Amino acid sequence: MAAMTAKRPTNTAFTLRDYQQEAVDATLKHFRAGDDPAVIVLPTGAGKSLVIAELARLARKRILVITHVRELVEQNHAKYAALGLEAGIFSAGLGRREFNHQVTFASVQSIARNLEDFTDQFSLLIIDECHRVSENDTSQYQQVIGHLRQQNPGLKLLGLTATPYRLGYGWIYRTHYRGFVRSEEPRVFEHCIYELPLNWMIRKGYLTPPKLVDAAIAHYDFSALTPSSSGHFPERELNSLLLKHPRVTRAICEQIIELAAQREGVMVFAATVEHASEIQSYLPAEQTAIVTGTTPSEERERLIRAFKVRQLKYLVNVAVLTTGFDAPHVDFIAILRPTASVSLYQQIVGRGLRLSEGKRDCLVVDYAGNGFNLHHPEVGTPRPSTDSEPVQVFCPSCGFANIFWGKTDDSGQVIEHHGRRCQGLLEMEGEKPQQCDYRFRFKQCPHCGAENDIAARRCHSCNEAIIDPDDLLKRALQLKDAKVIRCAGISVSASGECLTLTYHEEQGEELQERFHMDRPAQKALFNNLFGRRCGQGRQPRRFTSAAEVVASEALLPAPDFVIARMSGKKGRSAKGGGFWQVRERLFDYQGSYRKANCL
Repeated sequence: MAAMTAKRPTNTAFTLRDYQQEAVDATLKHFRAGDDPAVIVLPTGAGKSLVIAELARLARKRILVITHVRELVEQNHAKYAALGLEAGIFSAGLGRREFNHQVTFASVQSIARNLEDFTDQFSLLIIDECHRVSENDTSQYQQVIGHLRQQNPGLKLLGLTATPYRLGYGWIYRTHYRGFVRSEEPRVFEHCIYELPLNWMIRKGYLTPPKLVDAAIAHYDFSALTPSSSGHFPERELNSLLLKHPRVTRAICEQIIELAAQREGVMVFAATVEHASEIQSYLPAEQTAIVTGTTPSEERERLIRAFKVRQLKYLVNVAVLTTGFDAPHVDFIAILRPTASVSLYQQIVGRGLRLSEGKRDCLVVDYAGNGFNLHHPEVGTPRPSTDSEPVQVFCPSCGFANIFWGKTDDSGQVIEHHGRRCQGLLEMEGEKPQQCDYRFRFKQCPHCGAENDIAARRCHSCNEAIIDPDDLLKRALQLKDAKVIRCAGISVSASGECLTLTYHEEQGEELQERFHMDRPAQKALFNNLFGRRCGQGRQPRRFTSAAEVVASEALLPAPDFVIARMSGKKGRSAKGGGFWQVRERLFDYQGSYRKANCL
């Protein structure tokens, strides 16, 4: 990278840990090879500010480091200043407006409001907590990025985060250096160039082990509430529910006090401001403080300072201390708020995982029943049901070990998964790496036969329109000579090479379809429909006989809907000589119609 040098001084104020140096080296290597925006993923407490400081120290040209809260601006600047180097700070919250240094640490809000002050070329833009960057052109981050790129089209963009996934949006980058694809859609960041998992950091002793404890008393039931696409719950509905359970809140606080007897610092995460006030009323008054989004800045700083020096033991907050807050002595996290975001859950728990003298573990008690696995922070899609768990699914085409939401049996074997396409990244000599094109679930183009994503409206191969399954169902339901069943399962039988499939409707009605496996066209059709989808795409088969199909009945997929039309003598009913002929089978349906056995 032309703007950086690998030369190290002999009088640095700190020594990078091995993994921090590896992250720095990965950045240098990546940007020497190209300008694609990149991401480094390190868990909360891993020392991202030290990585930023070292990268800024190595820079020969101008560097801008931005983030969204002044605490992080101050923290990142302090680590750089500890090297004995001078840098500017541009942050209204910190009362500083310096922009002529080689290295500037700034808040994104202050930069976006004063773009006219930044007319010089910057070689590198570093964004801390980069999972907050939106693709919306009018967002403050995009305004800053766009402005700096106008000054320097070759601007290099590096993001750092502990949580590279945003609910309602997905992964914030496209490809991973270990050879897999996170997103098929364009992203602000192209590559993840370095990552360390939380359990590795704990195992190596760089973070405090979390002691996860199930609440031993009755807790809130937030299951009736529906979160937004970003994982947040409506405040009015939360307050309404919480008002019905004052005894629960009091009992929880009594248990928190009991569990905190041998703990140094307790952070309590409340659902709403009203909820936080109620919690505070049950905790020791002289040892407790509340911090919310409306707490005045000076008051907020005073309370946080008192907590850090242990004048306060309990710090109750509402969604404001999940990032940019560093109090290593925290050894008890009490979660009394619901969230559908695993990333937010991980940020909350991360407040208690920093190392501190005499600290052996961090007690984490989730009273809201969020039920996330801390060591599997993201799968790539929202959890489809509360009993879903991350499962490993091997691609039959390239062998890549995918991680999808799914379910396992008592022996740990995968019995269900929700994956669509293989995430493997195939390296071709002399060519740009491409995502494996194997699809576990797919919608076949009726024009060219190409397999498309189940939500596709146009074929990715021939660009022809693919009929919306809802349109098919709506049309069929309006016809007098058509029958639509919600298929709850299938069964098979054979007479010689004549294979009979019976589609079972949830109320007991049936439709039948026959395939002659000794006829090449019908055998190919059966394999295309059912053999290809065996075992939810994990075990595709090419059946050669009816007997093979019968022996593998348990692997055969059942369509969600089956559409049949009346055939035979015109105007006759099925009992009068006509018969129902299956015309469409809708697999992996996603739409507005209810599927079998779903409320």
